[in-house]
Amino acid sequence: MHDDTVERTTDGAGRLQDLTFEEIRKLNPAAKHRLRSQFQDEKVPTLREAVVESMHHNLTIYFDVKGHANQAVEALKQLYQEFPQLYDSSIVCSFIPEVVYKMRQADRNVVTALTHRPWQLSHLGNGTPRFSSSWKHFLYMVMDVILDWSLHSFLWRLCGVSAFLIQKNFVSQDYVRHWSARGIQVVAWTVNTFAEKSYYESVLDCSYITDSLVEDCDPHF
Repeated sequence: MHDDTVERTTDGAGRLQDLTFEEIRKLNPAAKHRLRSQFQDEKVPTLREAVVESMHHNLTIYFDVKGHANQAVEALKQLYQEFPQLYDSSIVCSFIPEVVYKMRQADRNVVTALTHRPWQLSHLGNGTPRFSSSWKHFLYMVMDVILDWSLHSFLWRLCGVSAFLIQKNFVSQDYVRHWSARGIQVVAWTVNTFAEKSYYESVLDCSYITDSLVEDCDPHF
């Protein structure tokens, strides 16, 4: 599951943390998808089931960890031991440096990446402030500056990453060249239109994450 709640991606309602797996399993993850008529009996998979299905189709997997570093690292470590082919076909990534650091400590052969969007602590993806309180907004802007500096100066090396997953609005030719010189790949997210994809492929020579390979989609922040 991607969100803290299940409304956007299923026909259910409520916070993920308030639901048991049995309750989540009963939800329809295809209910709001454009191809829902072709996938009427889909179930929310376990992590292992999703991995097996992805490997069956020779897909590259991004394990996007949202939190709970210790539990996530332990679960992923077991998966890599069970499916060694994941070392060549997957990336563990997170907005949280602790997750990436602990994953590398648990298994140094795992490919990792840091995910980042400048001003993420103080602003939502569409640019509006997260907090109505002026002092709180200012405090989190200061924390954003510190986080951005830390990621780009020493945390990337400390965490041993191979890539930066950056929100697309902050990717430029200079940024790609800067990290390429350091052996780090830049991956932009979320690139959802044909024009954007052409720009990233032909001008920036940069990989990207998209919601669809075959058609334009709504912007995703």
